[in-house]
Amino acid sequence: MPPISDPDHVVLLDDDGAPIGTAPRGTVHSTSTPLHLAFSCYLLRGHGEVLVTRRALTKRTWPGVWTNSFCGHPRSGESLPDAVARHARHELGLAVGELEIALPDFRYRAVDASGIVENEICPVLLATTDEDPVPNPDEVMDLAWVDMEDLGRSITATPWAFSPWMVLQLEQLGRIDLTRRPS
Repeated sequence: MPPISDPDHVVLLDDDGAPIGTAPRGTVHSTSTPLHLAFSCYLLRGHGEVLVTRRALTKRTWPGVWTNSFCGHPRSGESLPDAVARHARHELGLAVGELEIALPDFRYRAVDASGIVENEICPVLLATTDEDPVPNPDEVMDLAWVDMEDLGRSITATPWAFSPWMVLQLEQLGRIDLTRRPS
């Protein structure tokens, strides 16, 4: 396995999703964000509950918006499970259990109200945890375990209150039974 790159770098991708280099994370998200690698994770527990989080007001993109459990950027040379585990600890202070890649090829581009662009190939994962989250206030300002059906109704009624990637992901995940635990 190649060495893991500088922790403040993201993996840049060509249009086919192949890595073409890295760039400092702080410079990537702008009005002309290049395509890069990310991931989204949904933490599940019980029978149909998912953890949703509200992004801290200090976040550069979509501050204060409700979103999936946590997101992140794998580093060059870092496996997806290792990146998920690292971000779960950093953002929510917990460990994740079983992982399942639910949408391996999810890709989106969205522009927030300030003009900042998200442009990512972003595999979507389902995971479990038996731990209670302890949110990092630099990342998460609020959180809730919610029923998937209630979440779906909320997104239908007020899609603007949620991250655009979560709205798109849940549309695609609608074909998957999220009331089950990953296998």
